[in-house]
Formats: sequence, C-alpha cells, structure tokens
Amino acid sequence: MRGYPILLASLLAISALPVSATELSAQLTQFFKARDPQHAAGMKVVIRTPKTQWPDCDAPRFALPGNSRLWGNMSVAANCGENRRYLQVQVQVTGEYLVAKRQLARGTHVAQDDFRLQNGRLDTLPARTLFTSESVADAVVLRDIQPGQPVSLSMLRQPWRVKAGQNVQVIASGEGFNASSEGKALNNAASAQWVRVRMGNGQIVSGRVSDDGNILITL
Repeated sequence: MRGYPILLASLLAISALPVSATELSAQLTQFFKARDPQHAAGMKVVIRTPKTQWPDCDAPRFALPGNSRLWGNMSVAANCGENRRYLQVQVQVTGEYLVAKRQLARGTHVAQDDFRLQNGRLDTLPARTLFTSESVADAVVLRDIQPGQPVSLSMLRQPWRVKAGQNVQVIASGEGFNASSEGKALNNAASAQWVRVRMGNGQIVSGRVSDDGNILITL
C-alpha cells in the first residue's frame, strides 16, 4: 500500500511533463509550413526557449501576431486550454534568391542577364530581397551592387515613365464620363506610380501613370 502514493506521484509527474522536443519541433514545423507552403520543403524550426518553459500538453495550439514575418526569429504563443506559453523560435528556410553576376554601378540600366539565382538561407537575407529576376528588366541601379551580393528591392527602381516638366496627357474617367486634357508633370514617376500634374488652368491634380505614359484619374 505504501507504494501507491509514490506510484501515483510518479504518474502525475510524468503526465505534467512538457511535450517532447521531437514532437514539439515537428508540430511547430507543420504550423509554419502551412503558413508558407511555397518554401515548406526547405524549412526547419529551431526552438530557443528552454524546455522547462515549454507547454505542458501534447497538442498545443499555436498563434502569431498578425504582422509576424514568415521566417527568422519570432515569438509563438502555445496555448494549452487556458494556459499560454510563449516560445522563442527561429524559422530557417532554404531556397533561391537573386544575386548580381557582376559589379553593377549606380545609375546602370540592367537586364535579367545581369543576375542569377543562388541557393541558400532565406531567413538571413536583408529585408525585401528578390527571389526572381522577373521584376529587374530595364531597372535602374540605385547604389553599387557587388558580384554575388543579394539584390533587394531598395537597390533598384523602374525607369521613369514620366519626368518632371514633361507634358503629359491626363485622362479622367468616371461613371458615364470620360475626358482628357494636357498638363505638365511635377515629379518623376515610373509606371503605376503616382504623379502630380499642373493643368493648363493652374489646378494641380494627382493620377497614376499608365504603361503608355498617360496619367489616369478616376472620379
């Protein structure tokens, strides 16, 4: 009889142990893969929080803040009923990203052939790194890029479709209404960007630049 209390205490202690490292890592990996199926094959989750602070149920429910990044270091809420623990994890992702083939000087107009795809850790790259070469054709380099350097969106811009001082055609449209007039652009803008235009009567309007260089205004 004396052994029963000891046995019961042992069983309760075992039931209160956190989920195993293998199970928790697998559950977190599945959670993050569901958020980013495109990179699921090259994903691995490393738990940084000490095991003594892990959730104490077999299948915790995970949650992230709405503005969480897809990869890198982040905090995950692990809910076991009313009990909530926060886990510090590192989501590691391997995949392809864009690098320069050669040195690209500031002000250079570039083409897709100036870049190549390289395989490596995506979670360690600078913010807004590009993963395809589709958006770099005819772009202009904003600062020097070294050979093999990851290329981010902030390093390039699309060529100006409209330049400040240029005469442009402004097309205003609405329900049952369509009119056009000429004005003068007040700032540089690429396709799909906004530009301010001074009309012939002195009025200043804002519109979006179309691929053909016209300024579109929706009324």
